[in-house]
Amino acid sequence: MHRLLFCLSAALAASESINYEPTLNPKKTYEYKYEGVVRIGRDMADLAESGVKMQCTFKITGVSVQTFLLQIYNMVFEEFNGIPGQSLFKVSPNLTKRLAAELNRPFTFEYSKGQIGDIKTAGEVSNTIVNIVRGIVGFLHVTVKTTQRVYELNELGIHGVCHSAYAIEENAASKELYVTQIVDINDCHQKAAVYRGMALAEENKNTQQRGDNAVATVKYAYTVKSVEGGGLITKASAQERHHFTPFNVKGGNCKLQAARNIVLLKEMDTVGKPVTGQVKNRGNLMYKMEKGVAPIPVVMINLNDPVPKIANLIKRLAQGNIYQLNSTMSSDVLALIQLLRASTHDDLELLWKQLSGNNEHRRWFLDTVVEVTDERVLKFLKIRFKAGDITASEAGQAVLVAFNHLSAEPELVESAKEFLTIPFSKSHSLLWNTVVLSYGSLVYRACAHETPCPVNTVQPLLDMANNGLTKKDDKDMVLALKALGNAGHPLSIKTIMKFLPGFSVKADSLSTRVQSLAVQSLRHLASRDPHTVQDIALTIFAERTLPAEIRMLASMILLETKPPVALISAVAELLLQETDLQVASFTYSQLRAISRSRTPDNQHLSTACNIAVKVLARKFGRLSYRYSKALHLDWFRDELLTGTSSEFYLLRNGTSTMPTEIISKGKLYFIGRILQLTELGVRAEGLKELFTDRPEITKDFAATDFAAIMKILSDWQSVPKNNPLLSVHARVFGQEVSFLDLNQDVVQQILKSVSLTASKENKIWNIIQHLQKGISWHWTKPYLILETQFIQPTCLGLPVEISKYLSALTAITVNVKAVINPPPKEHLRELLNADVSLQTDGFFGVAKDFFVFHGINTELFQCGAQLNSKMVVALPWKTDLKKNAKEKNYELNLTPCKKATELLSVNSDVYAVSRNIEDPLSAKMTPMMSDVGDFEQSFAANRKETDKIRDYQDEGSEIYHPKLKYCAQASTYGTAFCTQAEAKRVYYLKEYPLYYFLGYTHFSCQLEPVRSVKPVEKIKIQISVGPQKHKPEVSQMMFTQKLFKGTDAAPETVISVRVLAVSPNVKALGYEAAAYYTSAEQRDDIELIVSEVAEEVNWKICADLSVQKIQAGAKAHFKWGAECQSYEVALKVSTAGITGPKPFLNAEINWGDVPSFMQALGQRVQEYLPGVSYLMGFYQKHEKNTEHEVSAMLVASTQEGFDVKVKIPELTVYRQEIPSPFEIVGVESDNSNISHI
Repeated sequence: MHRLLFCLSAALAASESINYEPTLNPKKTYEYKYEGVVRIGRDMADLAESGVKMQCTFKITGVSVQTFLLQIYNMVFEEFNGIPGQSLFKVSPNLTKRLAAELNRPFTFEYSKGQIGDIKTAGEVSNTIVNIVRGIVGFLHVTVKTTQRVYELNELGIHGVCHSAYAIEENAASKELYVTQIVDINDCHQKAAVYRGMALAEENKNTQQRGDNAVATVKYAYTVKSVEGGGLITKASAQERHHFTPFNVKGGNCKLQAARNIVLLKEMDTVGKPVTGQVKNRGNLMYKMEKGVAPIPVVMINLNDPVPKIANLIKRLAQGNIYQLNSTMSSDVLALIQLLRASTHDDLELLWKQLSGNNEHRRWFLDTVVEVTDERVLKFLKIRFKAGDITASEAGQAVLVAFNHLSAEPELVESAKEFLTIPFSKSHSLLWNTVVLSYGSLVYRACAHETPCPVNTVQPLLDMANNGLTKKDDKDMVLALKALGNAGHPLSIKTIMKFLPGFSVKADSLSTRVQSLAVQSLRHLASRDPHTVQDIALTIFAERTLPAEIRMLASMILLETKPPVALISAVAELLLQETDLQVASFTYSQLRAISRSRTPDNQHLSTACNIAVKVLARKFGRLSYRYSKALHLDWFRDELLTGTSSEFYLLRNGTSTMPTEIISKGKLYFIGRILQLTELGVRAEGLKELFTDRPEITKDFAATDFAAIMKILSDWQSVPKNNPLLSVHARVFGQEVSFLDLNQDVVQQILKSVSLTASKENKIWNIIQHLQKGISWHWTKPYLILETQFIQPTCLGLPVEISKYLSALTAITVNVKAVINPPPKEHLRELLNADVSLQTDGFFGVAKDFFVFHGINTELFQCGAQLNSKMVVALPWKTDLKKNAKEKNYELNLTPCKKATELLSVNSDVYAVSRNIEDPLSAKMTPMMSDVGDFEQSFAANRKETDKIRDYQDEGSEIYHPKLKYCAQASTYGTAFCTQAEAKRVYYLKEYPLYYFLGYTHFSCQLEPVRSVKPVEKIKIQISVGPQKHKPEVSQMMFTQKLFKGTDAAPETVISVRVLAVSPNVKALGYEAAAYYTSAEQRDDIELIVSEVAEEVNWKICADLSVQKIQAGAKAHFKWGAECQSYEVALKVSTAGITGPKPFLNAEINWGDVPSFMQALGQRVQEYLPGVSYLMGFYQKHEKNTEHEVSAMLVASTQEGFDVKVKIPELTVYRQEIPSPFEIVGVESDNSNISHI
């Protein structure tokens, strides 16, 4: 018994002496060796990569029981850029020296029981350096639980508060504990990662469930040795992997691999007292972002003393883009923005004084200073507004961009609010609209980052709406509601409800336009507060006493909330009792369109709509096109995680065929987000009032109604002044940026300006006077269209960034001079009888640069994979236009192509990039694919070496390098239009679809000179309008045709065109075309004759189109060759059955002799048609059909589909009930009440 007790006591004592809880002895100094490596690339053989390596030695010395001093020395910084196995890391001596100097400062940190506390250092040390320190000391941060071999917990780390999974294994013999920790960086409750520039792109969980475009994990391994007082970490490693692609990571990705290794070198007693100096708390172990916008990763420039650099760069950019577009300088716009962001407010004021006196420099500065996205730009613009030293146009453009790109911090929103009270903002109506709408957009982005969103941000807009309602001022109410719609503030619903009919007594007396805008202002709240919006929208929709337009808009908003099945069922029940055909048709067409949607956001809604459509189809399936309609088309691919959708809405009221409102919008689905693209809307309530109850207009708006329509339009003054004839709005990324009301005052100004009786006081008169003297105008516009950043820390404390930049530079130069004979003296009418010669030359160009960067980005160094893409459009011109009033003809002279002129070019490539601030000239950009010839040799050699251990067949790798050049020559005019294309790819079948886009790509279109028969001096285009004398051969040809058709009506020349190549001392060559029109009782005929202008040439094209007036249909007859006798093709279309109970359409093509290439094409179609039609689900029947003829019949068999039958000489293919993307409508019912349908 005593022996047993002794053994138990000994075991207990031994277990108590083994302690693995990580600790540091405050009386000792520990020396460790550190190595951190990051590499970014495809991780594929022979593809270039970039990376950095940091090596150092560091000591940890106890200051107190829980405070320790970190000292770093022997720092070496190396860069890698090239192909693994062929290139090596190279030391960067200058950056090594700078890093060593900054890391040589004292750093202290708190440490207890394996947990890192606050980190302290001098206040002037940058966050970048402190984060590197976090990456070094982070190896000490580990939670050890010896009572469990596997455990999970959420704990703080450099990536944030994330989910960790631990596994431990003990080596009792060596008294060591091996700890493995896996952190899912995508699963963090509190993330150190940040998104910037994505507030307007709504996150969509359904898309994210179908795949990820970015995945990141890190594995930590620790060796903990039991020592006196606890556990000492003797080894620590980390392996971190990030996978990124613009698509689905399953289809190939760019990889970032970070590795950290730390080894204990020695442990010693501390001698003397450590000196820490003055230190400041810099936070805990969690990565800290720099305040404001991170440095742009595609440029690396010294930001010291930015003012002269900015001034010189603006002057260089302005000078380089005056007479042309210098596409090589377009990417310098990003460098300019980077310098401006490094400037103080005083710097901006100094630059304004230096540059504002020159129009070019002034414009460049105002267009780029708005990208300073913090308080500095607000302060700068406030001074301009208060001083009034910019025009309303300049102010509007600046505010529009500045507010929409401003960092949406609460203090900045509060500062921007002041613009609503500055008198200059109201000095021009367009400027005031821009300020108010842009402020609403700023509020929207602020609410995206802060929940709940404070009411004080939206209060000015609420006050504006309430004041407008009190004063019954439509103009104020319209602007306020549009701004509230932009803001999408959840606390604005109560105010908006004051404008909604059925929710407020005052709202019932408001104009339909104000009510409709109130409904539309709920569009962003549909996703932020869907349940409240659903209640409001359904209540409005169910109220049958309201105008149809308001109810239809309510149904649009209701579906934006993505309602559940129960709510869609309620809508269906309401529709079954609906008495308004406009509302019924519109809502049913919406439900039917969405029922076919394949985008992730409609995943559940499409199912609910499909059920409702089956209930409603019998009653509403055949409502005609005369009623309001909604159209929705979309596509989405899971392997791309990308899709688009387009929506078109046509709203009508009552029985009028004229729309009240038309809305068109589109969406882009990418990387788990939904971005609303451009939306255009036109509201024509004023025009509709003009045309209501007008018996002189038929419902079909036939051509005979044109005179009556013009007469009605002349009565535009009868429309109330507060009701515009036409309203147009434009929204970009879901935010309304501008709108235009065409009211009585605007129409009066337009009519007065263009009136032929206008005198010398008219603006148009002044323009004409200037044209006679000569006008020269130039305009440039740099614009940063897109800037998005996703920044996430790595275990090394270096930030991995995924960023996208899209910038555009537009340049226009126009020189014009007019000669008018005789010049006008009193009225513009005199121009009608004057000969006019207009000489103009100029240039239009656009350069768009698109960059995608994935890698490490700090103000000290950058490394990563970078996609550079540039599209350039360049359109120079030099023309001479003449108008002969007496002869009623026009002449246009063009200069032929004398040298190759590139009109369009697209270039892109992917690079491994390395840059550092201390050695800017050593920056490297290595194409991810080297030269194809070298690459093929290297690829083949590498393949032979690894065939023994690796099955390349599984990889499915292949090199792809197509080149193409095609030119369409017009030798008569000495010009050719050419296209060129080239691509370089190495792809792996498992990496679909990423390999489609990674590699070199070139596409271009250009004009090139070609050798002509005679040197071409100019190209002359002559256009004659109206009756002309016919050439004898042409008259004979027309007479023959008329006899063939059985009519003696004389053809009348409508227009003739001659395109001639003019050479000195030689008869002009080229082509001429003449169109003739013949009107008869049963049909209208149009003839077109094209012939070559040259001696002893009889080649011609003759085309004849006959439109039947009695029998619905049309015929076309084409002949060409010598005197139009060599070849012929005829086309016949019959629409006689289009109005029957089952509408059908017939078409036939037959031919006589045709050129050999057309015969070969027809033979190929005949060979491929059986196989292609079979794959498309068509049935086949081999039978003898009419020779030299192809016919097709399309029958609308149901409202959801149609039948098709196609006949070729030896085969008939057919298919029934093909689903239609559009709703097929039948003849409109004679019953006026919907219940009878």
